[in-house]
Amino acid sequence: MAEIQSNQNEICPCALTISLLSSKWKILIIRDLLKGTQRYTDLKHSVIGISQKMLTQSLKEMESDGLVNRKVYPEVPPRVEYSLTATGKTLRPVIGALNDWGTQFIKNNPADRSEERRVGKECVSCQRTNGCGRPRMHVNK
Repeated sequence: MAEIQSNQNEICPCALTISLLSSKWKILIIRDLLKGTQRYTDLKHSVIGISQKMLTQSLKEMESDGLVNRKVYPEVPPRVEYSLTATGKTLRPVIGALNDWGTQFIKNNPADRSEERRVGKECVSCQRTNGCGRPRMHVNK
């Protein structure tokens, strides 16, 4: 994990930001919440490849860090909606910069390199789709 303190009394802002956004999933969840309030199921479908456990864990951590609001409606079946807090919304330029950088990277690099990072690409060996876009082995039971 990154050192949050650069010396004894000073917090490194870059390391703090990285620790708050410590996984690719959190960045993708924030990307989708920047579009507006989302239900859990909507996030599960839009963040391709994320497991239920990882989505739940990431949302809880971001709620605890003050980046995400969780609103539970007293209905049957229960309805839960997630949205960004005011602090979470300030990440818009960060996510935008990541998007801009990725767009330039794809543009400046051969198609075969960007192709392997395409989200939802089918695994060559088994034709199953995975979230990261990188082929992986699947074991049939």
